[in-house]
Amino acid sequence: MGHAPAGRARPRLRGSGLGFAFDGAPVLHGVDITLDPGVVTVIAGPNGAGKSTLLEVLAGVRRPTAGSVERSGSLALVVQRIAAPDALPVTVREVVAMGTWERRSASRAEAKRRVTEALERVALHELADRPFAALSGGQRQRVLLAQGIARRAQIFLLDEPASGLDAASRERTHAILAAEAGRGAVVACVTHDDDAIARADRVVRIESGVRVA
Repeated sequence: MGHAPAGRARPRLRGSGLGFAFDGAPVLHGVDITLDPGVVTVIAGPNGAGKSTLLEVLAGVRRPTAGSVERSGSLALVVQRIAAPDALPVTVREVVAMGTWERRSASRAEAKRRVTEALERVALHELADRPFAALSGGQRQRVLLAQGIARRAQIFLLDEPASGLDAASRERTHAILAAEAGRGAVVACVTHDDDAIARADRVVRIESGVRVA
């Protein structure tokens, strides 16, 4: 199990009795979940089970209709569909650099180094000056992962991180998530990928909006 660096509080993410409904139709029912730092947790289950909704509730994107979320630590949310207009004139490098904005103590040189390092880790450094809107869905996810790396995020929440990736990119993503957990981050991903499920330190199963394992 990884440990938080000295001087930094351990991240915490816990949902208690979580419920959520779309237009009155229940999607989650009384879900209790604690995501521990230092381990990779996979949230698995059939399509339509409520896994992605649970991730969004834990991230604070959606407000639960029942229950509560305790969250402490900087967050990186890596999703399949990004709520940003394709015409937004930002490059890959600029999106990753957004991860350094909240770290005001970092010098400009340090921020630039973090961005370069993050892009290299996700193997997108050659696309650094390409418009973000021109990327595929899988590439956009890798950019958001790089943004979290540049932020030194303490919590990584990912929705289908292996979707649309070739074998080499999937392997690289697995290695990055294991490394982030190794430094003490909370890492959780929704996935149908059998390899990711087999590699996970812990598997949480959701069926019909209920936690069954």
